[in-house]
Amino acid sequence: MDINQSVSFGKRNGWYVSRGVAFLLGLVFVSVVVATGLLVYYYAPHVRESGQESQDLEDDRGRSPLQPPTHSPVETSPETPSKEKINVRLPRALKPLHYMVKLQPFINGNFSIMGYVEVEMEVVEPTSNITLHINDIITNNETIKLTPSDDRTGPGIRIVRHLYDKEREFYIAKLNEELKPGKKYVLSMEFVGYLNDDLVGFYRSSYTDEQGNEKWIAVTQFQPTDARRAFPCFDEPALKATYEIFLARESSMSSLSNMPKFETIPIEGQDGWVWDHFHTSVPMSTYLVAFVISDFASMESHDNDHVLFRVTTRKSAIDQADYALLTGPKILSYYEDYFNVSFPLPKLDMIALPDLSAAAMENWGLITYSETAMLYDPEVSSAWDKRWVAGVVSHELVHQWFGNLVTLGWWTDLWLNEGFASFMEYIGVDHVEPTWNIMDQSITEDLQNVFSLDCLESSHPISIQVGHPDEINEIFDIISYQKGSSLIRMMNFFLTEKTLRKGLSNYLNGLKYKSAEQDDLWHYLTEAALEDAALPSDMTVKKVMDTWTLQMGYPVIKVVRSSDGTSATLTQERFLLVKNENSSDTHDYKWWVPLTYTSQANTNFNNTQTQVWMKDSEAKITVSSLPRKDQWVIFNVQEIGYYRVNYDDDNWNLLIQQLNNDHKVIHVINRAQIIDDAMDLAQAGQLSYKITMGVNTYLKNEEEYVPWDSALSNLNYIKRMFTRSGNYGALKNYLLTILTPLYESVGFQNSINDPHLEQFKRVMALAWACNLEYQDCVNNSVSLYQKWMQNPTDHSIVSPNLKSTVYCTAIAAGGEKEWNFGWNQYLASNVGSEKSLLLYALGCTKKVWILSRYLDMAFTDGSGIRKQDAVTVLSGVARNSVGHYLAWNYIRDKWEKIIDYYVSRLFTIPALIEVVSECLNTDLELKELNLFKEKYSGKLRAAQRAVDQAIERTAHNISWMNNNFMVIVQWLKDHGYYTQLNNQ
Repeated sequence: MDINQSVSFGKRNGWYVSRGVAFLLGLVFVSVVVATGLLVYYYAPHVRESGQESQDLEDDRGRSPLQPPTHSPVETSPETPSKEKINVRLPRALKPLHYMVKLQPFINGNFSIMGYVEVEMEVVEPTSNITLHINDIITNNETIKLTPSDDRTGPGIRIVRHLYDKEREFYIAKLNEELKPGKKYVLSMEFVGYLNDDLVGFYRSSYTDEQGNEKWIAVTQFQPTDARRAFPCFDEPALKATYEIFLARESSMSSLSNMPKFETIPIEGQDGWVWDHFHTSVPMSTYLVAFVISDFASMESHDNDHVLFRVTTRKSAIDQADYALLTGPKILSYYEDYFNVSFPLPKLDMIALPDLSAAAMENWGLITYSETAMLYDPEVSSAWDKRWVAGVVSHELVHQWFGNLVTLGWWTDLWLNEGFASFMEYIGVDHVEPTWNIMDQSITEDLQNVFSLDCLESSHPISIQVGHPDEINEIFDIISYQKGSSLIRMMNFFLTEKTLRKGLSNYLNGLKYKSAEQDDLWHYLTEAALEDAALPSDMTVKKVMDTWTLQMGYPVIKVVRSSDGTSATLTQERFLLVKNENSSDTHDYKWWVPLTYTSQANTNFNNTQTQVWMKDSEAKITVSSLPRKDQWVIFNVQEIGYYRVNYDDDNWNLLIQQLNNDHKVIHVINRAQIIDDAMDLAQAGQLSYKITMGVNTYLKNEEEYVPWDSALSNLNYIKRMFTRSGNYGALKNYLLTILTPLYESVGFQNSINDPHLEQFKRVMALAWACNLEYQDCVNNSVSLYQKWMQNPTDHSIVSPNLKSTVYCTAIAAGGEKEWNFGWNQYLASNVGSEKSLLLYALGCTKKVWILSRYLDMAFTDGSGIRKQDAVTVLSGVARNSVGHYLAWNYIRDKWEKIIDYYVSRLFTIPALIEVVSECLNTDLELKELNLFKEKYSGKLRAAQRAVDQAIERTAHNISWMNNNFMVIVQWLKDHGYYTQLNNQ
C-alpha cells in the first residue's frame, strides 16, 4: 500500500491535530486545551467485565472519539473485579502474524502522536470478537476496518460495537459474524496517542545542549506491558509477529528502530517532514519493538564482519561512547561463538538516553541505555563506572539470544531472560577484561546479595504465576536476576561448562523465534547431560532444578562431624532469618543439593565436581573419608552451590585457627563464604556471635577485595542496628580497629595503574573510614573538596575513584556553601556517572532543612532532578543518619504524590520502600509500617511485595535487637572497645 494513501492524518476524517495545539495528559485525568477537541483515552468506551457491557455503553456504538461520552469516564462499578481476580490474558482465538505501524510524533509541538496500525491475524478458534491491548490511546472508530487478508479492497467484516475494558486494557471489536479457524484477516485503524513524560510506552525526554537550549527526543520503553501505549497490539511475549515500522520526523532529526532503514521519503503536504521506512523485522515480541527520534550523533564499528555495530548519544557526549563501542562488538562476537548461534539481524544500535526507567533495555537491534550504563569518560568516571558499563553492555547483549531469539512464554518465567543475562554478563566481561577477576565478584554481587532477600518468608519462587501488570513489575527483582544467575552458575558446575553450553546451543537453535518455558530448557539440558554422562542416567535436570525454581528460599546444610572427625552427618532445612511460629506456610522445603567438599588433609579447591547428591527425599546423609577431628573440612567448594553451610563448633574453631595462621590456604571465594555464612547464621540465631566475631579477627591480614566486600557488607547490618544507640561509639572503635590496617595499606592517593580490584579495595576502604569519621580520611576529603571549590573547572583535583568518598564526606562536614557548590556542579556536568555521584553525595549533608528541601526537589517536575534519579536522592538521604527519619516520614506522608509521579513502576517504587526501611528496628517503626500498609491498601501498586518484605525485615531487626544487641555490647566490652572510648 502506498505510504501516503494508507494514512493521511486528517485528510480523510477531519481529525488532524495541528502542531500548535497543546494538551497535558496526567495519570488520573487529562486536561485538554481545545483546538481540535483531542480526547483522553478514558473517554473511550468502558466495560466492567469482559463480555459484560454496562447499559450506558449502548450509546457508544460507532461514536467518533471526538464526541464526549455521556457517562463519567472513570466511573467504576462495585462489581469491578480487583486486580487479583481479573484475567488480563488475551483470548487465544487469534494470533498476530504481521504489524504495519505508522507513527508521527510531534516532538517539538504538542507531544501528540498521530498513528495508524494494520495487524494481520490468523484465526485459531472460532470467534466473533477481536481483542487487543490498548492504553493511553484514542481510537478513531470510524476508521477501524476488518478485512480478509486476500481481499483488502472489499467491504470487510462489519464491526457492530467498539468497546474498551479499562481494567484489562483491552480494545474489543464485536463483529456481526463469526470468524473461522485458518482464515487470515487484517484489522486497521487510525488513532491518537501522546508522548508522555512517565518513561513508559512511547515517551518524551529532554536535554540541554551546549548552547543552553532545551531539546526534545522521543523514545520507547515497552517492557513489560507498555507497547499498548504506542499502538494497539497483542501485548504478550508469546504472541510474536513481524513488524514494518514507519516513523515520521522533521528533517533536522533522525530515527532508529529495530531494523535498518529501508527508505526516506517526504510527507506530502508537510514541508520539512519525512517518513523513515524500516525493513520488516524478524518475528519478535511486542515488548522488544523500539524506536527513537532524536538529533543525536553516532559512531560505527565494523569489527564484526556481518553486523553493523553503532553507538548513538547526545552530540556533546559522543566521545564518552568509545568504551562501549570498543567492548560491544567483541562481546557480541564472543556470544555468537559461545552459543554457536549467529546474531540474526544485520545491525545493532546502542543508544544512551537522558531518561530511562531502568539501566538498559534489550530491544532487539536497538538497545536503549541510561547514560550512566553506556557512557564512560576516563578523565571523570571511576573504575566502578567502567565496570558498570562493561557489565550492562554484556548483560543486554546476552538478551539478544536469551529473551529476544527465544522468549519467555509468559512473565512467570522472567528468570529465563534475566537469570541467564545476569550470569552470562560476567562471562562476557571476563572475555574482554580478563585481568578484572570478574567471576569472583559474582559471589558477593549476586549470590550473597540475593541470599539476604531469599531468606525471608516474603520471598517468592523464581518461577511464579503473575497476571496483572503490577504483579509482573514486582518480579523484576533480585530473585529473578541474581538468584537466577546463581542457579545457572550452580548448573554450570554440576553439569560442567561444556555440557551446559551444548544444551544452551541446542535450546536456542531448536526454539529460535519461538517462546519457551523453563521445562523446555530442562529438556535440552537433560539431553546434553545424558549424552555427556554429566548426570546419572536416572536423574534429569528438571528433577533437580524444579526444587530450586518452584520453591522459594534455599537450604542451610548442617555438618556435624563424628567424635573422631572421619565422618559427618548432613541435614538440610530452609534457612530463614526469623522462624515465624504463626506462619501459614506449612511446606516442608527440601532440595536436590550438589555437595562438594575439601579438607585440611587433602586440600583441593579446584575440584568443583559434585561429590555427593543430597536428594530432596533424604532427611540426612552421611559423608565418610574425612580427616581426623583436629583438621577442618569445608563444604561448598568455591561456593558453587546455592546454599549455606553450618558446622559444629569444633570445625568452626578449626577454620578460625586456619584463617589466623595462614588464611591463604583457603580459597579466596571460600574465605568470603565462611564470613558470609557465619555472619548470617549468627544473625538468624543459628551460630554464636562469639564464633562469628572470631572469624573476623583474621581480617587484619586479608588483602583480597572479595572477602573484604563480604565482611563489610555483613558488618554494615550490625552498624545499622547500632547507629541510633548510645553504644555506637564502641562499635565504631571496633570497626576502625579492623579497617585501619586496610586503609593504611591502600593509602588515600589513588593510582589508576593499580589492578582493577586494588582500585575497588581502596574505594571501599576509604568510604568506610570516612563514614566512621577516621580523621585522616575526613581531612583529606575536605581538603580536596575545598581545592575544587577554589578551582571549579579543574576536574582533575579529585581522582575519579575518590569522588564518591570525597563528595559525601566534605558535604557532610560542610554547610550550605558546600552543598550549593555540589548542586551547581551537578547541573553543569555533562557526564552521567558524575551527576549520579553528586546527587547521592548531596544527600550526605547534616543540615536537616536542606535534606527536607532536597526530598521535595526529587519528586517535583522541573527541579533539575530527572524522574529516573529520585531513588538516588532518596537513598542518599535515607542512608544519612540525620536524614533517615526524614526519608521514612516523606514516603509515609507523600505516598500518593509519589505513585502519581511514577507511572513507571519497574524497579523504582519497590526500591523506595527498601531503602527507607532497611534501618527500622523498633516496635513503633513496625507499627508505622503496618499502618502504612493498611492506609495505602490497594494503592501500593508494584510495592506490595516490597512492603511485606520490609515488615518482615523490621520484625527480624526487632528480634535481633532483643536477642543479640547486648551480646555484641558485651563482646565489645570484653575486648576493650569501651575502654578505648573512655580514653579518647
